[in-house]
Amino acid sequence: MRNHRELRALRGATTAGANTSAAITESVEELLLALIENNNFKGEHVVSVTFSVTGDLNACFPAAVARRWTGWDTVALLDCQQMAVIGDLPRCIRLMAHVWLEPGQEIFHPYLRGAARLRPDRSNYIRKSQEGTRPSDKNKD
Repeated sequence: MRNHRELRALRGATTAGANTSAAITESVEELLLALIENNNFKGEHVVSVTFSVTGDLNACFPAAVARRWTGWDTVALLDCQQMAVIGDLPRCIRLMAHVWLEPGQEIFHPYLRGAARLRPDRSNYIRKSQEGTRPSDKNKD
């Protein structure tokens, strides 16, 4: 354990509006912000994050977006292509993050945008940003 924290695995997913660097970046930032704000952690608590994308997204690497966030420069980040399944959700970005959290802390797995249909049981609870700023203003270098 690190400073009396428990290592936890967090999941989440979202969709991009288009296969463009801007659309993918916007979706990844929104997903990371929901993950961070709702689970109350900092970059220094993140061990690793694996991103997977559907085959129709190839304009940029989600890990490259995450790497720009403050405190994430030493996080192990990986991108991979999601297994192709007939009827899968298009333009989908999924993640699994390993994060040190407070013992017994309730965890939140954000499923945003079109990905909400993947896990409707986890898509209704989203806290609003306290400051109402974009991730690029609040959490990145």
